[in-house]
Amino acid sequence: MRLTQITPFIPCTKLDAQVAFYCDKLGFTVGFRADNYAFLRRDDVAVRLVEVSSDVDLSHSEREGSFYIDVTGIDALYDSLRDRLEGLPEGRVRAPFNQAYGQREFHVTDEDGTLVFFGQAV
Repeated sequence: MRLTQITPFIPCTKLDAQVAFYCDKLGFTVGFRADNYAFLRRDDVAVRLVEVSSDVDLSHSEREGSFYIDVTGIDALYDSLRDRLEGLPEGRVRAPFNQAYGQREFHVTDEDGTLVFFGQAV
C-alpha cells in the first residue's frame, strides 16, 4: 500500500478566470467542470478549483495558500511557459533560481493570490 498523489483544492472567486489561467498560462487541461468546480490536470499533477463567494477575500493573509509541484527539466518547463507568463502583472512570476536548501524553483501567483511553486532538486 502507498500514497500516489495529492490533489489540492484551490479556492477561487471567479472560476472561469482561474480555469483560463491554469490552462492558458500553465498548460493544464480541464478533466471535469461543474457549476462551481473544475478538475484540471497536466501530466501526473492535478488541481481542483472550487469557486467561493466573491465576498471572500482570498488575498487576506489568513487565507493565503500555496502548493509545490515537483518537476523534471525545470528550466525547459519555464522556457516553455515564458511567453504565456510575460503578460502577467509585475510580481506574479519569479524566474528560476536556486534555493539554499538544494532546489531550483520558479514561482507563479494565480488569479486569486495562490502561490504555485515549481521545483527540482539541484
